[in-house]
Amino acid sequence: MLRNRRLLVVTESLGTGGTESHLRRLLPRLSVSGWEGAIFCLSDRGAHADELESKGLEVHSTRQFSLAHSLSRRNPVFLARAASNLLSFMRQWSPAIAHFYLPGPYLIGAPMAILDRTPVKIMSRRSLSNYQRRWPTTAFFERKLHERMDALVGNSQAVVRELLAEGAPERKVRLIYNGIELPERQADRHEARQELGLDENTLVGVMVANLMRYKGHRDLISGLEKMAEQLNMPWRVLIVGRDEGLRAKLEGLARKGGVAGNIQFLGERSDVPRMLAAADFGLLVSHEEGFSNAVLEGMAASLPMIVTDVGGNPDAVENEKTGLVVPAHDPDAISEAVLRLAHDPELRRRFGAAGRDRVNQKFSMDRCAEAHAELYEELLAKVEHRQRDDLPSVIAAPARESEPRRKKQN
Repeated sequence: MLRNRRLLVVTESLGTGGTESHLRRLLPRLSVSGWEGAIFCLSDRGAHADELESKGLEVHSTRQFSLAHSLSRRNPVFLARAASNLLSFMRQWSPAIAHFYLPGPYLIGAPMAILDRTPVKIMSRRSLSNYQRRWPTTAFFERKLHERMDALVGNSQAVVRELLAEGAPERKVRLIYNGIELPERQADRHEARQELGLDENTLVGVMVANLMRYKGHRDLISGLEKMAEQLNMPWRVLIVGRDEGLRAKLEGLARKGGVAGNIQFLGERSDVPRMLAAADFGLLVSHEEGFSNAVLEGMAASLPMIVTDVGGNPDAVENEKTGLVVPAHDPDAISEAVLRLAHDPELRRRFGAAGRDRVNQKFSMDRCAEAHAELYEELLAKVEHRQRDDLPSVIAAPARESEPRRKKQN
């Protein structure tokens, strides 16, 4: 009998973001290797749904249903409808594996998979659990659901430690790092700099992160202000990312610190590889992270990275080997790290080359997809083993019941 290889992924949407990017890269690879995939989005389909459907994956969304269309995701009626629609799809499609990404899909999807008796249930956490401090009820229910999952996947050692601290059984907790696709050819440095109005003598840093408080842009600007007088060369820092309401304040902070002319806010870009090609080093100075693809993409572009010692950053960047790891909330440390790389071109070259090698060996998307496929096969094999163990008792039960009937007839 052929094994059921249907994989259902439950997530928020297929728009822009780290999880969405991860799924766009991962799921087509699993499909090619024999997994029949479907994605159920609790909100809308997202901008990349058509792309995944063109690669043979099914995409379903709560927004496809008329009652849910005009309701907020936090509306109880919407949540109930989303859960009902998901359960209906599960019963229709009969997945062998249900894999939940992000807290909302976990809290809604996992109970539906339990009701559906889906054979294998997996949760992936891709960020630190700081959100649980604001939502203690969420933390309570997540811990209860952990007991019913077959695997709990973290994408960094920090996330794995948190899952274990929450009481998740060690045998269920797995570490699978993010993966990225290494570009076969890097963008042309000279052309990228020309586009940005930068000459070859300018020292250029780049930080790719949406303008959110926890990403540490204030710390970065304060650190750049501290080092400006000590850097006797032209310099520029490119800030790439969607404005989440902070840009005006950050620009004001840069003007007040006298570094507004050295910082370019480029907004959300679709050509991030070109921005990386223009740079001499990369930064991510966030206060919290699960595991940032932006760090891996900087390393893949042969950039020495300056990152804060939070979440998965130190998993990716080996301090003094592929970059510099500094404390979070520390503008002085950021300033010192930038000055060190600025004054040592050979160190930048060495860190950058080592970083690209590290991504190629440890953080490729092929490696990530292989780790997921191995986990799925392992868990399905355990289910089949349990089913075989249960089979004799199922067969024997009617025999024990029929014995008295034969005696009574005699």
